[in-house]
Amino acid sequence: MSIEVNNESAIEVDETVLQRLAVYVLDALHVHQDAELAIVLVDEGAMEQLHVQWMDEPGPTDVLSFPMDELRPGSDENPTPPGLLGDVVLCPQVAETQARAAGHPLVDELTLLTTHGMLHLLGFDHAEPEDEKEMFGLQRDLLVGFTMQERRR
Repeated sequence: MSIEVNNESAIEVDETVLQRLAVYVLDALHVHQDAELAIVLVDEGAMEQLHVQWMDEPGPTDVLSFPMDELRPGSDENPTPPGLLGDVVLCPQVAETQARAAGHPLVDELTLLTTHGMLHLLGFDHAEPEDEKEMFGLQRDLLVGFTMQERRR
């Protein structure tokens, strides 16, 4: 798997955690080993520009996803074909504010947002109640599994 993590923000982040998370999520969802993913961390100004340009929404947001080849989760027997999964763009400054409000560390917020963004890249959405239930349930399961894996490290 080709997973590139690029921190362009002023916030120090353990990029190896995001790398391990991405591998875990892609493996769990049977995404082909030759899939490519980029995770980019940007400052509030850059995120605001992307948010306005692509979502027509003011201000910075926490995470944006930019799918490329519209890959979908696979199965043991039929993994996702190789291709460009896309980009997950995170704003650590926004995530830091959210983490403080939620009472957990920044890394927990960033793993949540990265997982959320990756699920969007794989075609999940939460616009409708049924879709939200499916996406957020899978997101929770992936985060619990990843946390358990990290504790065994």
